[in-house]
Amino acid sequence: MKAAEGKGDVVLYLDYDGVLHHEDVWWHPRRGAYIRTPGYALFEHMPLLEAALEPFPDVRIVLSTSWVRVRRFSRSVKRLSPALRERVIGATFHTRMNEKAFTDLPRGVQILGDVSRRQPRHWVALDDDAEGWPEAYRSDLIHTDEVLGISAPGTIQELRKRLAAFAACSS
Repeated sequence: MKAAEGKGDVVLYLDYDGVLHHEDVWWHPRRGAYIRTPGYALFEHMPLLEAALEPFPDVRIVLSTSWVRVRRFSRSVKRLSPALRERVIGATFHTRMNEKAFTDLPRGVQILGDVSRRQPRHWVALDDDAEGWPEAYRSDLIHTDEVLGISAPGTIQELRKRLAAFAACSS
């Protein structure tokens, strides 16, 4: 990844667990990733995100999910649909980082570090983890329900509203 990839762009920081599906995700060596709570499926809300982003073709995605650390970037990206995958420009975590130091930081601080490196024109994060978000940047977080993710009432509408505001600023 080039250091400036995302510079001047609109970037969506995307978590998976508690956003694209229920947060109760586990890993088994033979079974792989699965949701332990019955009645839920991995990436079940992905079509909602695709539809929300469709009117905004210039929005780029940076993965802010722990899947990147656990399963690596390439495997994490492959879990996304082709429409979302083509928008991905990187992740907040890279193997050249100190993993312990990175995981000790709250998610909001991890994302702010990436924002500082990439320097997007506008950005917003979809995440169910609001703990430790710096107060000055709380408005840049769309806090999702850990069970319903982006399917919770009002969440997709809030994302569309933010992206439309970013687009209006750019015109």
